[in-house]
Amino acid sequence: MQAKQRILLVEDEEHLLEAIKLNLELEGYRVTTATDGKKALKIFKEERFNLIILDVMIPEIDGFQVAETIRLQNTEVPIMFLTAKNSSEDRITGLKKGADDYLVKPFNLEELILRVGNLIRRGMKGDELKELNSYTIGDKTIYFNSYELHLADGTVTSLTKKETMLLKLLIERRNEAVSREQILETVWNYDVYPSTRTIDNFILTFRKYFEPDQKHPIYFHSIRGVGYKFTDNTDGQAE
Repeated sequence: MQAKQRILLVEDEEHLLEAIKLNLELEGYRVTTATDGKKALKIFKEERFNLIILDVMIPEIDGFQVAETIRLQNTEVPIMFLTAKNSSEDRITGLKKGADDYLVKPFNLEELILRVGNLIRRGMKGDELKELNSYTIGDKTIYFNSYELHLADGTVTSLTKKETMLLKLLIERRNEAVSREQILETVWNYDVYPSTRTIDNFILTFRKYFEPDQKHPIYFHSIRGVGYKFTDNTDGQAE
């Protein structure tokens, strides 16, 4: 079963927040909410989203600043501003901060749903363009479609589906910390909740496969309290 597309909805008007959340959930989206900018940034750092819907006039940190901070960490996730501000200057500011769309209050919920669908589909097409078929680390090449690891001497090692999915996630997000929450959604799809030790064991296996010195890893790292990271400053060969 395909995982639901995830939306972070940031809005401080409670009735509007609940109305938008309900309508998005009726469309099949998984919606996480925040009522101020500080909380929104905390949630964004802990989870992965397919779309951010962001009111401009929110407490603690305004929407423009939230968008700017998100863009420093992630240039791919679509951002839609909701705002009562309708001047051309405000629209330009929103676009400069990294917004992909700008919807002025009051708005029609049907229009919102249509715009949400368009932004998410556009983001998914971008993901498809970056689809990895293989990746080389040192003298070893991972083939994601066949679940195989090929060594330079011609030896082939079979990988499990979970190993392949976790490798692909870490490699696609190389040089970035990937949270346990993101791994749960992408690799385990929330149907089974592995312990931190389970994921650590996968990382240990990857070190056996790829690290020249397992005690001093240069590729696969566990980051205490954050998650896991694949580091490759040579930007290994990808196809």
